[in-house]
Amino acid sequence: MAEGVSNIAPTLRNFLDLSDAGGDAIAALIGDAIDRKALRQGWPKGRADSDKPLDGRVLAMIFEKNSTRTRVSFDIAMRQLGGSSLILESGTSQLGRGESIADTARVLSRMVDAIMIRTDDHSKAEELAHHADVPVINGLTDRSHPCQIVADLLTMIEHGKALPGLEVAWFGDGNNVLHSILEAAGLMKFNVRIATPAGYEPDKEFVDLAITGGAKVNMTQEAAAAAEGADVLITDTWVSMGQDHAHNKLAVMAPYQVNDAIMAKAKNDAIFLHCLPAHVDEEVSKSVFEGSQSVVFDEAENRIHAQKSILLWCMGMLG
Repeated sequence: MAEGVSNIAPTLRNFLDLSDAGGDAIAALIGDAIDRKALRQGWPKGRADSDKPLDGRVLAMIFEKNSTRTRVSFDIAMRQLGGSSLILESGTSQLGRGESIADTARVLSRMVDAIMIRTDDHSKAEELAHHADVPVINGLTDRSHPCQIVADLLTMIEHGKALPGLEVAWFGDGNNVLHSILEAAGLMKFNVRIATPAGYEPDKEFVDLAITGGAKVNMTQEAAAAAEGADVLITDTWVSMGQDHAHNKLAVMAPYQVNDAIMAKAKNDAIFLHCLPAHVDEEVSKSVFEGSQSVVFDEAENRIHAQKSILLWCMGMLG
């Protein structure tokens, strides 16, 4: 059993945003993920961890948006923790035929031990959590992407980056991923430089959260200025699923591509992150995406290990 994990679940917790856990719990999540990952070296991906802390538990996964990494990582996370998962999609469930979120929450609470939802509207996740009697996890909403950022923080630490005082640079759209990075910055005490065109800035709420937590936030319209001396460079697709006016947005975002010139402004040991899927030669050049400083596939794998620790925390078995 990984250190700090109990088989007794005294409380059930939702994970809709990183602040639901807080800095100490996030540190515990990352520590547990590192320990469990190390214990599995060389094992088949589907073999359960020795302690099987979620033996007999079931996770329901609700998908209203397409997914590869979230779907696979949560499924494998539950298998490795000794539990199981099932998938509900809006097109093949009663959610797609008008059943209320409240009724769905109450029904699933009688049938499963936790719920993960990936949806367009954050209020849906909040409503689900309000009516459910089991933990609800945000697998992505238009507001935030907290599970992704736990994996990102884990990846930074694995690559030798101590979080306090770290200089993290973001390039492109002020989207849900950036919101969770800003939330993490305030909780874990690192700084964020944001290079984004006018009109695409992140929500002020998340900037204020970071600053209130003690992080420094610098917003600029100059990509090179954000990259100067950075420890970590991060971007995301410029046009998210379902967004309109793609052609116009791509033209506005073009100066914010992470390419060799931008990487050269960062520290020599800087790393590049991208939550994927990537549109290579749009938000990131092929030379950076495939280069030695890119750790995007370590980051993708770490979704499994981050998800495992999030699930344990939600079940009251960690932190």
